[in-house]
Amino acid sequence: MSDAPRHEALIDALGAELTPVRRLLPPWRRALGWLVVVAAVAVLLFFHYGASTMLHRWVAAPDLGWAALGAVVTAVTAALAAFMLAVPGRSPFWMWLPVPSAVLWIGASGLGCLRAHIPGMPVLDLHGANDCLIFIISFSIPLSGLLIWLLRRACPLRPTVTAVMVGLASASASASLLEICHNFDAAATDLMMHALAVAIVVVANVLMGGRLLSRA
Repeated sequence: MSDAPRHEALIDALGAELTPVRRLLPPWRRALGWLVVVAAVAVLLFFHYGASTMLHRWVAAPDLGWAALGAVVTAVTAALAAFMLAVPGRSPFWMWLPVPSAVLWIGASGLGCLRAHIPGMPVLDLHGANDCLIFIISFSIPLSGLLIWLLRRACPLRPTVTAVMVGLASASASASLLEICHNFDAAATDLMMHALAVAIVVVANVLMGGRLLSRA
């Protein structure tokens, strides 16, 4: 019994050194914060390029519109999946959330290469395709960095899978932003460059983002 006061004093001393931890917002609200940043970039691009060219492409070739819709929904669902996977105890099946929209994005993009060419709309050459590659990667870098910074506080237990979602969200968001200033018809070269850009972003996030998200 003589040690009880000493134990209580030790507990009080240890408790006094603890710093309060701010509770994280729900995953959907943190995902929404990231999407607001993406939306702000989209508004700036709309101010610069306008929406007439983008809408003309979608009216002339609905498959381009469906592909753009798939990219946008993939960005939303992949971001939400990343934040859900970063919370301990959440189901790993959240990784499948962006799959349907990604299939729509890829499928509609591929079908666009098979239809007839839209009159008056140029087909992307190799130089233009390289510009698309640079655009997607350039925008994906800060978007991925922001996502990783937001996710690190949640202590993801599946850092690699979470990093895949980060890369997919960033790449699809960047591809969606590209639609605003992309005045070209669908072509195999365009599709391959988009796929290459997405693959580079996802792999880079797995290699680097997975390490940054890991607490090991």
